[in-house]
Amino acid sequence: MAYWLPVDARAGSQGDPARATMVNLEDSAVWAAIATWVLAIGTLVALYWQTRQAGRLNSANAVITLRERFDSPRMRRVRRHTSERLLNNELGDITSLEVLTFFELIGAQTKRRILDEEMVWEAFGGWVTSYYHAFRNPVDRIKQLRETAKDPLLFHRFEWLNERITSLDRAQLGSAFAASVEAVEMTGLLLRREATLEAD
Repeated sequence: MAYWLPVDARAGSQGDPARATMVNLEDSAVWAAIATWVLAIGTLVALYWQTRQAGRLNSANAVITLRERFDSPRMRRVRRHTSERLLNNELGDITSLEVLTFFELIGAQTKRRILDEEMVWEAFGGWVTSYYHAFRNPVDRIKQLRETAKDPLLFHRFEWLNERITSLDRAQLGSAFAASVEAVEMTGLLLRREATLEAD
């Protein structure tokens, strides 16, 4: 006995237009989802870039402000007083710790990445290493201050900052680093210049 399928049934077996439409809709949904993810990722990248640029700008402004404070008349007097006492090895007459405190603050902010490390190096590098060496040699005044205060972490961010500045100096100077450090330490060039500062 022969069975005959309705025309509609035979058409459906060969290719269902409704099914084809469903497949097309599924493809559209997939592409829409992909486009949404691409847009989301692009937005996140843009936000990250903007945040990074804003952070750099804020860091630059903060470094400029700190440099202005460092060059203020009052701070120039403090620097002159401190450098004179260090050069003359007047151990008991360094009454102001403001220079140490200033670099401790910069070290803390740099450690927390509030300030950009290379910007700090550009703005304060020579002062950091020169003052640190002078406070450590020939007498370790930082050690004495720690013992007096019974605080082994006193000025430890200044110590960390000196290490970072020294590392950047070494990377930039290469083979000339050792000679440069020796010349500065032997002559105390920067401190001698500091001792002649005038308060504008």
